[in-house]
Amino acid sequence: MLTQEETIGLIRRAKNGDEQAKEELVKANSPLIKSLIKRYLNKGIEYDDLFQLGSLGFIKAIYNFDECFNTRFSTYVVPMVIGEIKRFMRDDGAIKVSRAIKSQNIKINKYIEEFTKNEYRRPTYDEIAKQFSMDPAEVIFTMDSAKMPISIYTPAEDDDSKTTFLLDKYATDTSNDMIDNIVLKEVLRNLSERDKQIIILRFFRDKTQSEIAKLLGVSQVQISRLENKIIDKMRQSILTAEEN
Repeated sequence: MLTQEETIGLIRRAKNGDEQAKEELVKANSPLIKSLIKRYLNKGIEYDDLFQLGSLGFIKAIYNFDECFNTRFSTYVVPMVIGEIKRFMRDDGAIKVSRAIKSQNIKINKYIEEFTKNEYRRPTYDEIAKQFSMDPAEVIFTMDSAKMPISIYTPAEDDDSKTTFLLDKYATDTSNDMIDNIVLKEVLRNLSERDKQIIILRFFRDKTQSEIAKLLGVSQVQISRLENKIIDKMRQSILTAEEN
């Protein structure tokens, strides 16, 4: 097992684009990921898919981890991995964020702002949890979940700094009724796991193509090509649904 100091060093390197550091972190923590996904083995999801979801949650933890909260990385990882699996199981890959979570996150952010102003440091997750009578893991899950945009009209910054919308990617002259939430969810459901993952990260979690490329271990150019192909596929599926 890595020490906390070794872990922090690898996290810093991974955030700066060091793929080897990211691989070392995943390898060293794979026993933790495996132990967390065991409880979901009888939930209708294949082991390999569970491990992929767990690994995605773990990689998200690497990039989202903030040393300012003064918590151990392993503590931060657990709700991130479990949250990734639970969100997938709950929504079958379609991301939703409840009003309660968004409302709680607003309160947490206000508390962090006031605490930082008064104490000249950011509060720890334990301090936030105590303030709101929550479990620290629940605090992490709430703050992470509320980062995700939930509208297809939400802007996403391209790597060339141009703002695009998921809607704009496959808008046509046909009625906008074809892109209602029911049809969109069905289209997402029919995508392969890889394609669904790219679309969710790109347009529902506001990730750039470069960020997704790092998460998936491929080049930005590959993500750009895949994204265009997936959008074309979604457009055709939506047009077919409209015709039917």
